[in-house]
Amino acid sequence: MQCSWKAVLLLALASIAIQYTAIRTFTAKSFHSCPIPNPVNCSLSQDTDVTERLCDESPTYSYNLSRKTHVLILATTRSGSSFVGQLFNQHFDVFYLFEPLYHVQYTLIPKLTQSKSTTDRRVMLGASRDLLRSLYDCDLYFLENYIKPQPVNHTTDRLFRRGASKALCSPPVCESLGAVDLHLEEGDCVKKCGTLNLTLATESCREHGHVAIKTVRVPEVSDLRALVEDPRLNLKVIQLVRDPRGILASRSETFRDTYRLWRIWDGTGRKPYNLDVTQLTTVCEDFWNSVSTGLNRPPWLKGKYMLVRYEDLARNPMKKTEEIYDFLGIPMDSNVERWIQNNTRGDRSSSKHKYGTVRNSAATAEKWRFRLSYEIVAFTQHACQQVLAQLGYKTAGSEEELKNLSISLVEERDFLPFS
Repeated sequence: MQCSWKAVLLLALASIAIQYTAIRTFTAKSFHSCPIPNPVNCSLSQDTDVTERLCDESPTYSYNLSRKTHVLILATTRSGSSFVGQLFNQHFDVFYLFEPLYHVQYTLIPKLTQSKSTTDRRVMLGASRDLLRSLYDCDLYFLENYIKPQPVNHTTDRLFRRGASKALCSPPVCESLGAVDLHLEEGDCVKKCGTLNLTLATESCREHGHVAIKTVRVPEVSDLRALVEDPRLNLKVIQLVRDPRGILASRSETFRDTYRLWRIWDGTGRKPYNLDVTQLTTVCEDFWNSVSTGLNRPPWLKGKYMLVRYEDLARNPMKKTEEIYDFLGIPMDSNVERWIQNNTRGDRSSSKHKYGTVRNSAATAEKWRFRLSYEIVAFTQHACQQVLAQLGYKTAGSEEELKNLSISLVEERDFLPFS
């Protein structure tokens, strides 16, 4: 009986493994490229009939033979990532995608904003890496595995924040635009362009020199190692960090229901007994782990990683952006310069949308000092003391010091790219 039990268990495990392999093979089919001629032996496989049949059945995607530089903006929610994303979105030769991993999260882990389960995070990361690899290869059809409802004839109106990408709101993807529509607002893009044709989006992606993707759904740079080491991608990571006190203040104001208990504490001075402190500590732990990896300069990150503090970018947006483009080896064009000049001197009324990017950037970086009570600031400083020191953020020792803007809480640090 004991041997029979073991045999059944082994058969069950083997069955699961076979099913997983089949699913991976099926969903990854569009990534595999059709054979290309070998520079030494120009002939393809001897079995040309099989080769042609396979290539006819699925789209072809070549390897990164042109050595395009692809970019991943690694960030967390309310850290200034939408602003940084626009620095690439405005570039004429960059195909920019805003949070495509949203679809992975809400398909695999529905109704969950920030999963605390290790298993859930592993599932998310595996699927996310597969999707990112396909998107950098301009295989936008792979997104159809996660968009609900399933796109019909490669068209959908459910791509998350489609209007945040200029490439998806411009010809050839959006053919209905006139000369006066060259600078569409995000909401107007969806209204004027209609449903998104993923075939046209794929063509547009291939016509651009580089692909940039922003995500707040990958916790640490080490989670991207397989992609960074893939020679077909030539991927570089911009890790964006921000003072955790500023992140907490911004999240409390933007996600009012989710951070309701923090708001109660801020308003009453009494800390709720059931406060979810992981809403803060998870950010600090992820920053600490990821930045530690980057600053330790492992060989696999050489020439591939740059750490950017939001506060440095907010204070000197043009200079910092030039440094970012210099690290990437991509010429910075006039569209980016013009966008920075027009979008970093906004007044209070110019940033009505919670994900808006028009603002007085220097003032925004310091605004948290007047939004949080000193009790919450002190709690945050204690909970995140390691990462605050690591990133050069000073602690405020009193209410007076916190509110005194003449006292900077950001040390002068020069986080040089690992080259």
